[in-house]
Amino acid sequence: MTTVIETQVQYNNTYMMSTTEDYMTQEEDWDRDLLLDPAWEKQQRKTFTAWCNSHLRKAGTQIENIEEDFRNGLKLMLLLEVISGERLPKPDKGKMRFHKIANVNKALDYISSKGVKLVSIGAEEIVDGNLKMTLGMIWTIILRFAIQDISVEETSAKEGLLLWCQRKTAPYRNVNVQNFHISWKDGLALCALIHRHRPDLIDYSKLRKDDPIGNLNTAFEVAEKYLDIPKMLDAEDIVNTPKPDEKAIMTYVSCFYHAFAGAEQAETAANRICKVLAVNQENERLMEEYEKLASELLEWIRRTIPWLENRVAEQTMRAMQQKLEDFRDYRRIHKPPRVQEKCQLEINFNTLQTKLRLSNRPAFMPSEGKMVSDIANAWKGLEQVEKGYEEWLLTEIRRLERLDHLAEKFKQKCSLHESWTTGKEHLLSQKDYETASLMEIRALMRKHEAFESDLAAHQDRVEQIAAIAQELNELDYHDAASVNTRCQGICDQWDNLGTLTQKRRDALERVEKLWETIDQLYLEFAKRAAPFNNWMDGAMEDLQDMFIVHSIEEIQSLITAHDQYKATLPEADKERIAIMGIQNEITKIAQTYGIKLVGVNPYTVLSPQDITNKWEAVKQLVPHRDQMLQEEVARQQANERLRRSFAAQANIIGPWIQTKMEEIGHVSVDITGSLEEQMNNLKQYEQNIINYKSNIDKLEGDHQLIQEALVFDNKHTNYTMEHIRVGWEQLLTTIARTINEVENQILTRDAKGISQEQLNEFRASFNHFDRKRNGMMDPDDFRACLISMGYDLVIGALLDTNKHRIKCGEVEFARIMTLVDPNNTGVVTFQAFIDFMTRETAETDTAEQVMASFKILASDKSYITVEELRRELPPEQAEYCICRMTKYSGPDASPGALDYISFSSALYGESDL
Repeated sequence: MTTVIETQVQYNNTYMMSTTEDYMTQEEDWDRDLLLDPAWEKQQRKTFTAWCNSHLRKAGTQIENIEEDFRNGLKLMLLLEVISGERLPKPDKGKMRFHKIANVNKALDYISSKGVKLVSIGAEEIVDGNLKMTLGMIWTIILRFAIQDISVEETSAKEGLLLWCQRKTAPYRNVNVQNFHISWKDGLALCALIHRHRPDLIDYSKLRKDDPIGNLNTAFEVAEKYLDIPKMLDAEDIVNTPKPDEKAIMTYVSCFYHAFAGAEQAETAANRICKVLAVNQENERLMEEYEKLASELLEWIRRTIPWLENRVAEQTMRAMQQKLEDFRDYRRIHKPPRVQEKCQLEINFNTLQTKLRLSNRPAFMPSEGKMVSDIANAWKGLEQVEKGYEEWLLTEIRRLERLDHLAEKFKQKCSLHESWTTGKEHLLSQKDYETASLMEIRALMRKHEAFESDLAAHQDRVEQIAAIAQELNELDYHDAASVNTRCQGICDQWDNLGTLTQKRRDALERVEKLWETIDQLYLEFAKRAAPFNNWMDGAMEDLQDMFIVHSIEEIQSLITAHDQYKATLPEADKERIAIMGIQNEITKIAQTYGIKLVGVNPYTVLSPQDITNKWEAVKQLVPHRDQMLQEEVARQQANERLRRSFAAQANIIGPWIQTKMEEIGHVSVDITGSLEEQMNNLKQYEQNIINYKSNIDKLEGDHQLIQEALVFDNKHTNYTMEHIRVGWEQLLTTIARTINEVENQILTRDAKGISQEQLNEFRASFNHFDRKRNGMMDPDDFRACLISMGYDLVIGALLDTNKHRIKCGEVEFARIMTLVDPNNTGVVTFQAFIDFMTRETAETDTAEQVMASFKILASDKSYITVEELRRELPPEQAEYCICRMTKYSGPDASPGALDYISFSSALYGESDL
């Protein structure tokens, strides 16, 4: 609560005094010739007179006129003896002026002996009945003996009294105590003070703000009748004075403070309990928040892993590419927030453990399966599955790409073969040789030989078709059934063609001896034309063959092969000319000998025009192939640019991440400057890292372009996108953890009162013995560090000859290791080191202190009631205790009794005190 302390109202002829304790603000000296404000004089005369009589009546006397009755000094000395409990020097019995002055001086000397410096107040003025000086002297006595010792939260006397009034009246409507004058004019503040401590004396709900005189008189009468506080003020004087006298109000209110002082002990106890409960409630909130966040993160991992473990491949390239795009969205959109949640969860856990340790509470143990290590293991499993999923996706895409290529190639070769076999079975099944002439038989024989040559030439194509079908089956092609059906049909047909061919040859051979030799020129034409035609078919097939490459080297290899093929074209053209020369010779012979050529060459279906047309087709396909190869060269060059672009960025980003990791490590062990300066440096690093995120995003974009281009290798860099992602996530986690460690050090320093110099000394010693520079010491280095810090490991480890002492030293060190390394990890962290070095001097609340506070609220009983809790504690803390305290079952139990002893122990994780 912010206490508003207004400047002390001064008399027009204000007197000034000060004490060695400086419990009141020193007032300025006054003008001895000025008079008191009449209203204030009246209020002070009445208040001071009543205050003096409240003490003098204990000695069986009183005063009527304050400036007259103290003139001889006798009653003044008596007043001081009553309020101090001490004997003053024996007064002078004479009635002369000098006797009176001597007695007053004895009283003033006694006041001075109590550390009060009287300024401008002399015995002569008191003896002469100077009202201003007499009132100033009485106010000095009131300050010293009634107000000086009032202190709330180490404030001055006036401030302490005001703060006490504000706290006591805070819950009451229409009451706002800000000073010791106008805040008390409506009488509600006085009634609130009485009701707060004695609610049985006043019904506060019936009081009205517009009845100040009634309120004031009610307070005066109740205080005089039940609290033994005499009436020191007049309600009309207070209400009718624009600004009531501050000193009169303070004097009267101080009587209430002393009357209710017995309740202050209970309030102090209640404040301690509220503080402890607030810490416990906050810790419970953090525990619930951790449990909730851990559950959500683990549930997300549990839902995500089956998705990543699903290795059911899609049947089309489009569907698999959609899976890859979904995975990119997961890495780019869905996973980063979870990375931050995981990091925040670890930070919250560390902060919570630090708060529990600083408040002397037991460490937080999450629910089973929700430890930080459990989450880390689950996360590790997620990343392993994630990596395998991406590799599987890329492998499947490559497989589907290969399958699509093979399937298309299979269809093309099947179509060519089926086109060639069309009608062949019918031709082989004919028995035209039975009715043919000699020439026709010989022609049929040569024609069949030409067909066999053609058939043998097609054997390689059938084998290629079968090989492609087998590879499609091995690669699990989705439409393998139709491929197998078609392949089987071709193979069956091929076997049938072989059988029919052999049967026809046998038949022709049986009659071959009966027929004359067929014209050699026709035969030679047929024999040379068929292989050349097959060569052209193969050339056309090769020129139209689909290809798939992944690098410039591969396409260059295809271009080289194509160039080699083009180099064979002149030789092929010579063969074509030679074949065409045979046909020209036939024509020449026919013309020479007058032979009429009827029909076509009986030994082949190929005509010279067929050869010419197919040759022209081959020549047209050559430049088309050139264009396709050049287009592929351009595509591979574009892919190479993508590789180089990605590599250029990755080769910068990768080392940058490593450098930042090393810089953060240097900052975490740098002991120059305060923790706040280290925190500022780390925050700056964190901001720089966040600002660098755009470079990661750009690299992700280039990586996506590379994957969309189906580029799967990059010889220009050792950094993959996965390396960059993992490094980036580790960098974010490291900076967040380092900031959290410094925050925890600040919490420890502030909570345990460690100076910056001490913390620097701890850090310097720790860094010196942290030989691996990883923020952890092994036990031997920790032992050496303790000795260097002046810690005595049981005097005993000094002499090797004293085996008992050495043993004691080992026992002590083993005990210390259980404190700094409770999980037996074999290393000591800096936080554990600080906790140990400050453990003995830490000032924290204990279960015994909380128990003692509850005992005060319970009026020394072994139990406490619900009514007592609700009366002494704020509503939220009271209900917190009521819900968690168990029923008290001791022999002195009463209905509704609650066990505050076991509750206090439970707050600190202690089962038995």
